[in-house]
Amino acid sequence: MDYQKLKTIIEGLLFMAGDEGLTKRQLADILELDADFASELVYDLQRDLQREERGVQITEVASAYRMTTHAEHAPYFERMAYTPTRAQLSQAALETLSIVAYRQPITRIDIEEIRGVKTDRAIQSLVSKDLIEEVGRAEAIGRPILYGTTKSFLDYFGLASIRELPEPKHVDVDDALDEQTQMLFDRLDGRQMTIDELKE
Repeated sequence: MDYQKLKTIIEGLLFMAGDEGLTKRQLADILELDADFASELVYDLQRDLQREERGVQITEVASAYRMTTHAEHAPYFERMAYTPTRAQLSQAALETLSIVAYRQPITRIDIEEIRGVKTDRAIQSLVSKDLIEEVGRAEAIGRPILYGTTKSFLDYFGLASIRELPEPKHVDVDDALDEQTQMLFDRLDGRQMTIDELKE
């Protein structure tokens, strides 16, 4: 396969992998390449991003390559996260939040298996609103991040502890998810979440 084509595939893979990233061995297995060659492709792509002054970069954390933003751009990301138009929970975020609340600790992959769609944006939104957080790493290949709810989640939904979450009546996974999401939505009572509320 063309060298440049391989780099574009790696860029897409790292974007999809999100915070968990991919090791050179995982990339090698996916691309059916030698691990050292896969690593060489990553470093070449990393230089491309730097040379072109792109808004994202590739960093290596705990032997895994991840697509990240630049630290100097953080004020703009914070402004985006805290704008009133982004303060309201979307349906996707609310569904993701209900999954985390009822099944924590849970990995992004497990959340996606339950929802049937990608959840990167929903997870990022919930983390930025301090409703969920990283609570550890799963004992699985790649040591994926485990997510759980925060104290702010309890405060906002008026819960003394996670044990106070209402229990769904349905056993079926899809029906239970719908019910859990609706119960959280009922607690929101149509309110728009603001950062000021979370800080109180």
